[in-house]
Amino acid sequence: MKIGTLTPGETARRLKSRDGLAWRAGPFVVSLRADVPAFPEQFHLLYGEHRLAEEIGKTNDFRLELARPWGLRRWWRPKVFFEMDGPTRMAPFPLDHALPLFEWGFNYAIATRANQYLLLHAAVVAQGERALLLPGLPGSGKSTLCAALVLRGWRLLSDEFGLLRPGSGELAPLPGSIALKNASIAVIRAFDPAAVLGPEFPKTRKGTVAHLRPPPESVQDQERVARPVWVVSPRFEAGAAARLVPLPRDHGFLRLAHNAFNYELQGERGFRAVTRMTRECRFFDLTFGDPGEAVALLDEMAAS
Repeated sequence: MKIGTLTPGETARRLKSRDGLAWRAGPFVVSLRADVPAFPEQFHLLYGEHRLAEEIGKTNDFRLELARPWGLRRWWRPKVFFEMDGPTRMAPFPLDHALPLFEWGFNYAIATRANQYLLLHAAVVAQGERALLLPGLPGSGKSTLCAALVLRGWRLLSDEFGLLRPGSGELAPLPGSIALKNASIAVIRAFDPAAVLGPEFPKTRKGTVAHLRPPPESVQDQERVARPVWVVSPRFEAGAAARLVPLPRDHGFLRLAHNAFNYELQGERGFRAVTRMTRECRFFDLTFGDPGEAVALLDEMAAS
């Protein structure tokens, strides 16, 4: 049974309940409580293809809550807090920004708690079982390129995390929404007018944000692991022609280690995992100004 089989009203009731709404998110089971106006409809739109956890028979890995304060602040300039397993809180957001708060809070939960994986800060897409990682700093065009690739048939593993199993070298999928920021929202709307995006949230800490719904096929395939084959570091430059430049493997090693949230925490296990990826992957820099050109170039790379 999927979240999308619930009506928006049923979704809202489950989110308000004592145990919250629990669903399968890649290798994790997540439960969320939230009594926030408009949020249930937005969540229902973006996560409708995810399976409810009641069919899985597994305990929750994360217990999350979007909580409203009591007292005057509940009504005057109303805010919402993100809570994780009780007392852990992030700085409050305006009440009508509950969805971006949930997205950033869930990413924070993964980054701080999922240390059974080597956590690579990268968007990850795949063709079959061959995965392409897109590490990049904010503003590099990583999410824009990730969105363009999945809208052209690549399988989405994650917009934020490469969940690498250090022992096997496999990447576990975690398909969720793709956060698009500022100008990239209009770029993706023009790239694919049929793309399903949630509402725009202006004046967040990262500017205006909107979320692209993950492809249903990627969510249905979220138990299908992939192996890293390509690591491409994108850099968006307005008006630039798409250009893919191979990198030496020693540069690749440094990029992977630098883009891992928990590389030092993993110790020798992390070093061995990155060394293995360096040996098995091809590394590139990608400059692009048009996502369609970049997708065509990466399709060509994958076919070679």
